[in-house]
Amino acid sequence: MFYVYAIVSEKNGNVYVGLTGNIEKRVQEHNSGKTKSTKAFKPWRIFYQENCETRSEARKREKYFKSGVGKERLKEKLRQISAP
Repeated sequence: MFYVYAIVSEKNGNVYVGLTGNIEKRVQEHNSGKTKSTKAFKPWRIFYQENCETRSEARKREKYFKSGVGKERLKEKLRQISAP
């Protein structure tokens, strides 16, 4: 099982999309500064995850969410979650 996930920086609201086989461990790595691209913007919290059967399927979904349309869809989900 693989997971596509989206996390948001509590520092500045940046959104990061990735894929992993162990989502809890991966978010912990982001928050401990082990990931160079997200280190400066920690702490992070997960706000979206999707289960995929194969790495290939997960990679396709990750690429979609990193595209302009996919990123906007994630930001809309984040706004819905954050709305009072």
